[in-house]
Amino acid sequence: MLLLLVHAGATCFLAGLVWVVQLVVYPGFREAGDAAAWPALHAAHCRRMALAVSVPWAVQGLSLAGLLVRHDAPLPLLAVTSLLALATVVLTVTVSVPLHGQLPTYDDGVARRLIATNWWRTAAWTAGAVCSLALVASA
Repeated sequence: MLLLLVHAGATCFLAGLVWVVQLVVYPGFREAGDAAAWPALHAAHCRRMALAVSVPWAVQGLSLAGLLVRHDAPLPLLAVTSLLALATVVLTVTVSVPLHGQLPTYDDGVARRLIATNWWRTAAWTAGAVCSLALVASA
């Protein structure tokens, strides 16, 4: 049960964080975009976000691996949870990180694509949070 709670806690934290990014941080990029301070602002955002997500994301991954090894959760729900967690990694690595790589200087088109594509990560983390809570409820 402890492993399920740890996994649910990490996943729910990440879901909450991605909603803040989607509704507050990324739209704020568009408002601050043309400011002379943009390069420093974006670099600080990337550094701080890496700090904010690294531990909970590692906890999410390690706890999920533990759940998969122990087989003490309903397999269909665990499979869906695993696919959603994988989706967040793939989307981050293949879409979000490359878009951030294009933003050392502000580009409104890139910022718009970042907001639009981040909805997929938001959906995956939100669904993952729901699944993780369902795993806890099924225990």
